[in-house]
Amino acid sequence: MAQIARVVVDVATRQTDQPYDYAIPDSLTGQVEPGMRVVVPFGRRKVQGFVVALQAQADFNGKLKPIQSVMDLEPVLNPELLALSKWVAHTTFSFWMTTMQTMLPAAMKASYARQLIRTAPLPAAGQALFGDRDTIPYPETLTPVQAKQLRQWLQQDLVRLEYVVKNKARAKTRQGVRLPDAAKLASTAQTLSPRAKGQRQLLAGIQAAPFSGALPITTVAKQYDVSPSVVEAARTAGWLLPAVIEVRRNPLDLAVKRDQPKKLTADQQKAAGQFIAAVTERQPRTFLLEGVTGSGKTEVYLQTIQQALNQGRTALMLVPEIALTPQMVHRVHARFGSAVAVLHSGLSDGEKYDEWRRIQHHQAQIVVGARSAVFAPLTHIGVIIIDEEHETSYKQEDSPRYHARNVALKRAKTFHCPVILGSATPSLESRARAEKNVYTLVRLPERINRKPLPPVHVIDMRENTGNRVQPDFSPELLTALNTTLARHEQSVLLLNRRGYSTQAMCRNCGWIARCPNCDISLTVHRSQHELVCHYCGHKEPIPTRCPVCHSDKIRFFGSGTEKIQDQLQEILPAARILRMDVDTTRKKGGHAKILKAFGEQKADILLGTQMIAKGLDYPTVTLVGVINADTALGLPDFRASERTFQLLTQVAGRAGRGDKPGQVIIQTYNPDHYAIQFAAKQDYEGFFKREMFVRHQGKYPPYYYTVLLTISAPQETVTAQEAYRIANDLKPLLSPTAIVLGPTPRSITRINNRYYYQILVKFKKEPALGRGLHNLLQNSQSLIKNKVQVAIDFEPQQIM
Repeated sequence: MAQIARVVVDVATRQTDQPYDYAIPDSLTGQVEPGMRVVVPFGRRKVQGFVVALQAQADFNGKLKPIQSVMDLEPVLNPELLALSKWVAHTTFSFWMTTMQTMLPAAMKASYARQLIRTAPLPAAGQALFGDRDTIPYPETLTPVQAKQLRQWLQQDLVRLEYVVKNKARAKTRQGVRLPDAAKLASTAQTLSPRAKGQRQLLAGIQAAPFSGALPITTVAKQYDVSPSVVEAARTAGWLLPAVIEVRRNPLDLAVKRDQPKKLTADQQKAAGQFIAAVTERQPRTFLLEGVTGSGKTEVYLQTIQQALNQGRTALMLVPEIALTPQMVHRVHARFGSAVAVLHSGLSDGEKYDEWRRIQHHQAQIVVGARSAVFAPLTHIGVIIIDEEHETSYKQEDSPRYHARNVALKRAKTFHCPVILGSATPSLESRARAEKNVYTLVRLPERINRKPLPPVHVIDMRENTGNRVQPDFSPELLTALNTTLARHEQSVLLLNRRGYSTQAMCRNCGWIARCPNCDISLTVHRSQHELVCHYCGHKEPIPTRCPVCHSDKIRFFGSGTEKIQDQLQEILPAARILRMDVDTTRKKGGHAKILKAFGEQKADILLGTQMIAKGLDYPTVTLVGVINADTALGLPDFRASERTFQLLTQVAGRAGRGDKPGQVIIQTYNPDHYAIQFAAKQDYEGFFKREMFVRHQGKYPPYYYTVLLTISAPQETVTAQEAYRIANDLKPLLSPTAIVLGPTPRSITRINNRYYYQILVKFKKEPALGRGLHNLLQNSQSLIKNKVQVAIDFEPQQIM
């Protein structure tokens, strides 16, 4: 029998990023499994760790320290996720402990309390432990016998272990009652007052038809036809025992109307046939579903999921943003009901934990969620779907810097299931893989209603520069907005810049309000009466006088969604306008609330940032307007053109999805740019060929792989010195075909009082690079004393 546990400890240094051997004491024999969390001594302190393996012999020759205690009654990471965590750590140059913690809900990563809940009658030892309570705090000390009994009771579903986040989330409960033993009930009839008619009626009913377990007070009152106050009085009198009943937090709309499968078009049927065959034959194939906006990709997804369920398997569907989740979850939930669980950052910690538990206990067969849902503890996965696969939000920006697509492909190999990557505008990397038959390309070239894509009109805003009254709106867009309002139809307006204005400046001396912590100007948020830094969060009041020359000529320049909303309300006073950006959706359920109101036609215009550009399906939207198509074109990033094309194409697809024809108006100061021209024609093939030529000339992905190294420190000189030292250490490892750009200061060099330099390595095949980067991380621990941080990002989505 294995007596040695290999434990990865929660100590964030590269030197400790490895399993350590610990002895399993006799008192814990049979209670330690891989995937459990334990408390172990490490140096002079006790830390949390994950058991990653059990073995009979130790790799360490000295005397082993014993595990102090086991934190879980069952593994929180199954063998597949445990192996996946190691792979993610290796491929993303991250700590193994960090990847394991990333897979768990926040309620299990934060400071938490544990409690035991009785779910069925227990033997005498359990009665002694619980007393007359159904929920007790997890005992601080347990004898070996008690720990063994607890484990047995858990396996027999007699008790349940819950985690409650301190000061953040608690188990949602309601008051209930349960029956005492039969002798207690029999004696109660002799002691009840003759005037307690309600309690006597309740007692008689219970004696005739007793209930089992714990029930809510309101349920007992209804069952025995008495008022809740009578049940409460019985509990106060002591002949009904108190109980606390947990109520699962449910983020789904329970009142959703069930949906039935729709008849597929010929193109949909052809696509679904390939996907269903791969599910049935358990082929780990990767499909790229390239379908124009409105082509019915979601229905193809749903029918493919149904096939996985028919085989007794599960399904995972990822969406890029919280804003998309309400509509997608509604569609999936309407089709599959309670089999669906949802995971995204818009849920509370308690809701995420409850949903994660449902998945772990096989109470949900379908998971819909954003990036981190790729780690959902599903087993027997039959299909993985990534909608809007081109979205950069699928890439984690901090450690572990994983891409959900890569993790999905890894899991698909394990479960022998297909992966479906869907988009109207696939990323160049995915489409290039389809061109080389690494992915199987499947097309949906037409909308399901056979309606043509809406006509797109590109407006040259250089001709509008003399319009001082409405500089943000062309006459064409204003006319179209008025016409749409008159027809009682709806409009969607996109401006990918939040806030009121991009900067506050003194017209007298040229002073600009800048962040004291970052090399960036502060954004004006007039509704909050604040200047805000969108990088570090610094806030300060909007000045009325210049701090340099004391002039009162403070003016705001540039336009954000807040300013556009104000202008629109002045121009169209009768219009009902909803604004959807980070500022208006901060509160829980903010996205769903705005989209629900717009879907119920309680607003005429939906104005927002890029979160409104994808996935929204409203048949009454006949006009889409883009206020400024150039916000991303000037960014120092080789993906700027691709993102602009994708954003414009996606938002254009929101128009004309119903029976009424739609139109799209794009305002730009760069009307001849190829990204805007191809987006206006909805010509993905043309853009793909042109952009691939540009990438080939510049030696960028998908022709080259990239690795971005970011070095930061509180002093710029230290940052620069370390960046050049790292570059000099890496260059000897690279072949002459590799390209090293930098070290250079980042486009915004100082953020939150840290200076950032970066090195971009472009390469095709460099066997020594991976080893060199792992050695760099190992050696970077010596830089901590100078507060230097090194981050390695393989295939970065942002290089600014």
